[in-house]
This record gives sequence, C-alpha cells and structure tokens, in this order.
Amino acid sequence: MNPLIYFKKILILPFLIALAFVAALPSSATDSAQHVRWDIISTTGVPPGPLNPGGHASATAPDGDTITLTGSGDFVAPANGGGSSGATGGGTWTRTSGGSGTYTVTALVSWVFANFQSNVGFVDNIDEGTRANGVSVLEIKFSDGSTGVLTVGCHGPGAPPGIFEGIATTKDFKTYYAVQPPMPGVDANRTLYHVR
Repeated sequence: MNPLIYFKKILILPFLIALAFVAALPSSATDSAQHVRWDIISTTGVPPGPLNPGGHASATAPDGDTITLTGSGDFVAPANGGGSSGATGGGTWTRTSGGSGTYTVTALVSWVFANFQSNVGFVDNIDEGTRANGVSVLEIKFSDGSTGVLTVGCHGPGAPPGIFEGIATTKDFKTYYAVQPPMPGVDANRTLYHVR
C-alpha cells in the first residue's frame, strides 16, 4: 500500500469517528440556549431578606415624567445571542404625568448573561433556576396601544461593574432612561434573573 494513502486514512478515520460522536449527542449537550425568568422583585436587599416577585421599579424621562412598572416573565435566549419570539410576561405601568394600565412582552430583542450571583444568604422565594446577573431588552406593548422596549438590568451579588440595577423603558417616542437606583432598606427598583 502507498504510504501516503495509508497516512491519509489514519488521519481521516479519527476525524470521522469524532464527527459521528458529536452528531449522536443529544441536542441539549450542544445547545447553549438559555431559559431565563426575569422579575421586578420585592425585597429590601438586605440578607436574609426574602426575594419575592411583585416588586416595582421606576425610571424618569428628560421632562421629569416618571414611569413605574411591575412585572415578570420568561424568555428563551437562543445560542446565537439574537432575539426571540419565545418571550412571555408583562405587568402594570403608572406615569406621574397621568395614565396607567398593563403591558405585555411581545419579543426578546437581546439577552446578555453576565455571571451567576454569589450566594449571600438570601431566601429565594422565586427559585426557578440559578440567580444570575445580566441585561435583557424586551419589546413590549402597552394597554393604551403604545409600544416600547423594556431594558431590565440586574446587578446583584458578585456582578461585574457596568450593569445598572433596575429598569429603563420607552413608551412610543418618550425615553425613560434615568434609572432609579435601589436604596438600602427601601423595597423598590430591584430586579432578578433566574437561568435554567
């Protein structure tokens, strides 16, 4: 046998075996999509204070108008880092300039996972996966017919610098981008992700 042909067969055979092995793996072994729950939470932020759904968070527009949201939901973040129609959830909204109602999440625009939170002794009453830090952008529709995007930032224990804690949103053309930060001992402006 020609030594060159023998050498090629020796190199190709292990490659084909490895390729067959990867193809035989279950999709979950090669799929890095993340199932994520987001919440605007109720807590004072002092351990072992409980982490509960049902909180509220606010953001302010340049004209001083403030919007306050409640809410929670789920989304599937695809492995490619893009958007997804696999998003559910919503909550309520109220503006200081007048108006209130509900909103519904219609799609995920983006999700950026930062890291898993360090364990600091909170009582997690949501407990739907591992607590995580990150930022998501969600398309939303308000009950009055207006649309917008909701940005949820979670800067919990162990988070890297640069993530805000709370929410920012748009409602049609109005930008509520001045995020109201959480204050020690005050039950407002806190968020949480759980990743499964």
